[in-house]
Amino acid sequence: MSSNRIEIRPVTPKIGAEIFGVDLAEPMDAATFGTIHQALMDHLVIFFRDQNITAEQQIAFGRHFGKLHIHPAAPSLPGLPEAMIIHADAKSTYANGERWHSDVSCEDEPPMGSILRIHTLPEVGGDTMFANMYTAFETLSPPMQAFLSGLTALHDGELLYRGRYGAQDAGRVYPKATHPVIRTHPVTGRKALYVNSFFTARIVELSSDESDAVLEYLFQHIQTPQFACRFRWQQNSVAFWDNRAAQHQAIWDYFPATRTGVRVTVCGDRPF
Repeated sequence: MSSNRIEIRPVTPKIGAEIFGVDLAEPMDAATFGTIHQALMDHLVIFFRDQNITAEQQIAFGRHFGKLHIHPAAPSLPGLPEAMIIHADAKSTYANGERWHSDVSCEDEPPMGSILRIHTLPEVGGDTMFANMYTAFETLSPPMQAFLSGLTALHDGELLYRGRYGAQDAGRVYPKATHPVIRTHPVTGRKALYVNSFFTARIVELSSDESDAVLEYLFQHIQTPQFACRFRWQQNSVAFWDNRAAQHQAIWDYFPATRTGVRVTVCGDRPF
């Protein structure tokens, strides 16, 4: 795979880019890796079309970016614990990622990035929204930025995972961790808002009422349309997003149709 034929087309001014001229089934040289990694840093989520790859090839692609993450609760493909199953159909009572969030932020070292390929689609619907958390921070007033920068928040997997996957999980302990409300990206050095409605239980330094009020405001702020792009999936599309600087929401507007894919997730480091 040569980086010379790669084309990058931004989706919006704030977030998202489609990448052309890349076959994720092919071996990736250093120059191509550098181009893709820089595109991810610049655009926070990148999209590839027509990637008819196996789960093993998806795993191999993910390993270029780091050690792969094993999800603490969700099912995976047989024999491939790194390949998380994304699925919703007529029997589902929820869909993966149906509210704004950053993946598995309840862990001490939350994932760096997630790579999702959708191979079975509804006829219409099933888009995913992505939002820029740098912009979410930068559009706050300076006093609010200063206030939030001194706070930490508890992210608790119990809020989402208990009983969610139909497993007998009595006695199982799900991860929880405390992270800064405003995190610094380890590569770009930029500051990003880092609370989300799936996992963030409370702001540690505030009273319960104060925490609820601040989080309610921030969860609404994250949904500002100008921060976001919307990706329309096609069969064998791949999205790769940076969980450290972006949040996403999978729109479950296609019930009772089926939507199925595989997610490979790259390990990250402790937010600071």
